[in-house]
Formats: sequence, structure tokens, C-alpha cells
Amino acid sequence: MRLVSSTSPEEIASWRDAVLRGIAPDGGLYIPSSLPHFSRDDKDRLRSLSFGHMASEIVRAFIGEELLADEISALCAESFDFEVPLVQLDETTHILELFHGPTCAFKDFGARFMARLFRHFWGIQARPLTVLVATSGDTGSAVAQAFYDTSEAAPIRVAVLFPKGKVSDVQRRQMTTLGHNVTAFEVDGTFDDCQSLVKRALRDDSILRQTALTSANSINIARLLPQMLYYAFSLMQFEEPALVVVPSGNLGNLTGGLMAHRCGFEARHWVAACNSNDVFPHYLSSGQFSPAASRETISNAMDVGNPSNFSRIVSMCGDTASQILSGYSISDDETLQEMASTYALTRYILDPHTAVGARALRTHRELYNQRGTAILVSTAHPAKFSATVTRAINVSPALPPQLAQTLSKTEIIKPIPNSYSALVEHLLATV
Repeated sequence: MRLVSSTSPEEIASWRDAVLRGIAPDGGLYIPSSLPHFSRDDKDRLRSLSFGHMASEIVRAFIGEELLADEISALCAESFDFEVPLVQLDETTHILELFHGPTCAFKDFGARFMARLFRHFWGIQARPLTVLVATSGDTGSAVAQAFYDTSEAAPIRVAVLFPKGKVSDVQRRQMTTLGHNVTAFEVDGTFDDCQSLVKRALRDDSILRQTALTSANSINIARLLPQMLYYAFSLMQFEEPALVVVPSGNLGNLTGGLMAHRCGFEARHWVAACNSNDVFPHYLSSGQFSPAASRETISNAMDVGNPSNFSRIVSMCGDTASQILSGYSISDDETLQEMASTYALTRYILDPHTAVGARALRTHRELYNQRGTAILVSTAHPAKFSATVTRAINVSPALPPQLAQTLSKTEIIKPIPNSYSALVEHLLATV
């Protein structure tokens, strides 16, 4: 299978080249030139497999021309060595808990798969590869953990850019307590500023001639492939297609779902649940895509005003997006209310991002009188947002062991202004 740029279909690349580049030379994002289709018989067979074995079967259909079957099986077994539970909340609602990996967020699926794929494709080279990642919360910690390497001359380095004061304490510490091959840059700006710096560096030939750079954000196709897997897995658990609700910011998680949909793992409908950063819901209702400065909310990982994966969704869905997609913007007050009401009724603790999804699901059902099976994607463990959870339900969620360990470690932070020259100076200093 070959990949093409979302803006120039004639810009063709192998998986190896696309993964290591991160972004196409024309500035577009890579998408598959065509998608494999899984029939009913295929799904009947896949349904009986463990998550890891199912994952290797699906991944083989995408990159089987560039990796051996045994290599793909090992990659998936190592990447997805944690549970993926589907928890029933009420008679028709099931929560897909994606926070059981090492950093307690759904980003572990993409980051762990990506890290192993990078190591395979990069191999042993004379110069190191620097992975640039902009984060509004969970991406940075997942990527940092996945690529973490204590060896003296690590072949792959990680540079994480996060917005100052706009991530939770736990999220920040997961990025800033590693050291070794991981450098955490605290940018005096927003997530959109961090993302712009990363994109600019990846297109700067003067920098690329001096050092090898790639991206680990969802602009990299290596993140999307593993993210489609849990949609395939969960949708196969039901006889009839389910409604799927996805907390959405940069739209990478949703794009993975739509890829699964187009491969034959179809949902009844998809709901993009956004906070007050409502660019995508506005597009779905008006047809106008109007990027804006991001707004700060309590669901900070979704504080994105110019979602990168919009171009992929348009390339895949075209004018049919509004037929299979709905989008809702949920305020902070509504988010807190949903956390409180869900806990009061079920004793289930929602993190603020999943709560945005829960309120969007409620809104969609009321508007369209839909009471069928729904899958609510839960993107992070509530303990990562303990202050907000306590504010909503007056209960502090217990810290899982992997988060508790992080809080006892020393932070190493490199503060920089919202300046491209400042970032370049730091990147070139390590060449």
C-alpha cells in the first residue's frame, strides 16, 4: 500500500518514508491511497481473536508489503500489552476505556506502536533522529514514555513542546521527569503555537539539511493506524452498528475511527464531542472551516483552534462528512454537570474529556431520539485531572501506580518563548 498527500494525490510515499518524514513535502498529511476492506466473514474471524492478534491482522493489510508477518505480530504484541475494556455504563451505553496503558491515556496506543515502527524503519544510522511533538496534554507524555531510552547514544531523541500553564500537573510531570533522550520544552504560548513551531521545523529545508527531524503528533500517519484498531475491536462486539462518540481536539482520534469505518468496521453514526473550541462542529453545521485562536478549558487536551487532521477528514469523506458525522460543542459548566450527574447515577468517575463526550451523547440522543447502543470513548484516567474531578464530584480519584511514581520524580524543563528561532537554536545545539 502506498500513501499520498492529503493536498496533492500525486505526492506518493512508502510507509517508511511517510513515517520518518512525518509530513509530506508539500505540507499535506499522508493518507492511504486506498483502504483495505474487511468483509463480514473477515470480521467474524477477527472477532474471536485477542486484541493483539486482531491488531496484527489489520495492520498487515496496511504495511504487509514493508514488514514481515512475524515483525508485525511482534510489534503489535509489544505495543498493546494492556487491557482494552468495554465497560457497560447503563442499558445502552458502553464506555471504551483507553487509559490502561503506561501513561493512562489513549495516546499510548499510537505512541507505543509508533516508537517501535520508528526504530524498525530508522535502524542504526550515524546520526540520531529527533522526534518533534507538540502537545496539549497527553500526547507528549505518551510519546516521551514510548521513546524513552537511557542508553548513552540513543538513536532517537524526543523534543516535546507543551504550552506553559495549560496542562495538568500530572500531564506535565509525565513529560518533564524523564531526561536522557527526552527534552521537554515549556513554550510561552498555546497548543496551536506549539503545533505551528513543529510544522514549520518539519518544512524548513535549512534545518533538515543539518539534522533529521520527524513528528509524533497525529499529523504522522503512524499514529492513526493503531488508533483505528480499538474502533474495529469495539464495533465488532455488537450485532448492530453502534453510535460512537469521540472526544475531539486535533481530530486524530476521530480520523482513526473514520478510517475503521471506511474499512468495513461501520458505526451507525459518529459524534465529534468538542469543548468550547468549536471549529469542527461549526464546520459540520455550516460547511465553513474557520480556524480560530484556541480557548482554554478544563478539558485541556482538546484545546485546539486549528485541528490538523481536518484535511484528512475532508480527503476521506468529502461532502459526505455531515451524513455520517455530527459535532457538538460542550461548555465547561456542562462538562462539570455531566461529571456530577454521571457519578450520582452510576458511581462512575469521568475525566473532563470523557465527560464532554457523555454530554454530547446526551445532546445527540435528545435531538434525534436515538436510544440504540452507543460507545463512548474514554480518553484518559480521571486521576490525571484530579483537581477538576474533585471540583465536580467532591471525590478525589485514586492514583494508579504509574501516575503515583511520576509525582515523586524531579522535573527537568527547558522554558522557551513562542519563537521559532529559539526552538531552532535548541535543536541545532544537540546536533
